[in-house]
Amino acid sequence: MKSITIIGGGLAGCEAAWQAAQLGLHVKLYEMRPQKKTGAHQSGDLAELVCSNSLGSNLPDRASGLLKNELRQMGSMLLNCAEENAVPAGGALAVDREGFAQAVTEKINAHPNIELIRKEITDIPTEPTIIASGPLTSEKLSNAISAITGENSLYFFDAIAPIVHYESINMNIAFRASRYDRGEESQGDYINCPFTKDEYDFFLEALLNAERIKLLSFELEIKEGVKAGAHHYFEGCLPAEIIAERGPKSLAFGPLRPVGLTDPRTGRRPYAVLQLRQDNLAGDLYNLVGFQTNLKFPDQRRVFRMIPGLENVEFARYGQMHRNTFIASPQLLRPTLQFCHRDDLFFAGQITGVEGYIGNVATGLLAGQNISRLLSAIPPLHLPQTTMLGALCHYITHAAAKDFQPMKANFGILPPLEQGSKKRNKRERAGAYADRALGDLKKYLDEK
Repeated sequence: MKSITIIGGGLAGCEAAWQAAQLGLHVKLYEMRPQKKTGAHQSGDLAELVCSNSLGSNLPDRASGLLKNELRQMGSMLLNCAEENAVPAGGALAVDREGFAQAVTEKINAHPNIELIRKEITDIPTEPTIIASGPLTSEKLSNAISAITGENSLYFFDAIAPIVHYESINMNIAFRASRYDRGEESQGDYINCPFTKDEYDFFLEALLNAERIKLLSFELEIKEGVKAGAHHYFEGCLPAEIIAERGPKSLAFGPLRPVGLTDPRTGRRPYAVLQLRQDNLAGDLYNLVGFQTNLKFPDQRRVFRMIPGLENVEFARYGQMHRNTFIASPQLLRPTLQFCHRDDLFFAGQITGVEGYIGNVATGLLAGQNISRLLSAIPPLHLPQTTMLGALCHYITHAAAKDFQPMKANFGILPPLEQGSKKRNKRERAGAYADRALGDLKKYLDEK
């Protein structure tokens, strides 16, 4: 039996390990936790979700929903685990964090072709390898990657939202509702904390004046070409206090937007709304949707208790910020996720510049299948650019290197629709993109 090494037991690494093992390879899966901690993970379980518990939209005419449907066609194990541990989240797929991670860990441990090794890897193996070490790649491994790529690592700062105890939420003020209450199944999936304009202005002032956690010295390390003191944030996961600095209404038009919601106490739309989403199957933990932060813990407690309905809220986990690492994929990777200078070395997950949980799972799946095809002397899959996964792989390997930033699944990276199939309505266009993608994927996989 042929053997491969996979570095990293996160979403991408576990999916890659499962795919390769299912295709008959012996997989040595290395995960440094819990022996070596990352500063953001809480447990030693594989595939632990560090930030949100949401895997994005499940609707077929949304980019994230399309990517999930592609993964269903390609046989994703992690997506199946996510669906088995789903919690109410309207049209999104959100999971019980602990249940999901435990399910993935059990699957990996039980597979006869997977050998899970709890050890830090500090050098790049010479045997066929997938590097899926994630955004929190250790310093020694980062140095080894820099040595083989000849490039300094890139990075950006990412933040985590707080989690609170349900029983401490004041439901006399907060109310249950999903935006526009689309579909009976999604009604009441979110808890909403409504602001008046005066409450919003008071909260905004406190947020802007609160103390922030100073980044650790290793996180402030300056790479070549990066100005001293410059902080690079991922736009899709900005701390609330950074959004607030962009203007007095930036939060009200961003994570606190009230559209599609009506306060039952007034019968009117609030000025702003903070939403909370269920974080576990028991329903006793909720996370602050889109409200990542890097405030000091005492200030998080003080400022977030100014949110209507959270006056006496108790925190199960405070928000925090950490540095995420990704490589210069446009210069280093092929769309098959192979390293340009070594056929049997693959990269997968967030380290490639693909952003979002499902994007990480998807690149892990592709890397796992492609390394198996390579060792069987079969050409690796080079997915059509009309598919969401194919478009993501094309983006990270063809973007302008000087402007390269992590990318989530979105319809903007897909080729335009054919002239005769253009739709005026945005939802119709999204549906047409999705139909084309799934049709092209099926045809391509059938041929391969």
